[in-house]
Amino acid sequence: MSYIYLIPIATASEFWLEPLTAGIYREFGMHAKYAKRVIDIAPAFDPLRQQYNSSYLLRALLAQPLADADKVLGIAEVDLFIPILTFVFGEAQLDGPGAIVSIHRLNNTFYGLPKNDALLAQRIVKESIHELGHTFGLLHCSSPGCVLNASTYVEDIDQKSDTFCLQCQKQLHAT
Repeated sequence: MSYIYLIPIATASEFWLEPLTAGIYREFGMHAKYAKRVIDIAPAFDPLRQQYNSSYLLRALLAQPLADADKVLGIAEVDLFIPILTFVFGEAQLDGPGAIVSIHRLNNTFYGLPKNDALLAQRIVKESIHELGHTFGLLHCSSPGCVLNASTYVEDIDQKSDTFCLQCQKQLHAT
């Protein structure tokens, strides 16, 4: 049996673990396993941007393969970027083994709003399912409520569901 592994990266809390595990099973029909790995985030830090390169962290995440892993998802509390964008909520290898999601900009406190762990957990589930969808070969979807709809702002995440639309479900099950 293969699993989707959830790996924390520089995270202080795992309050998101239970809702994320449930969401993964609901959307992919796969069980998730939690594993701690030592990932050195320091080389990914860009002092000019004060952010971490998500591509570097994704490579580091996959450098130590797990024997029964079908997919690996890193959950990071640090702010992520890729060189052509100001920031990213996450990054995935299209039809590949790995993805990473950042909690940093999903958190209300980043925007000066009151802490809301329930909303944060919903956002983490949505972005994680979105990025994992890419690892299964799915592209962005134009259906407004689909979890694979692209999100430029956190408000975009709030407006979409945590499930695939029917067309994306069909594509997922065809792979």
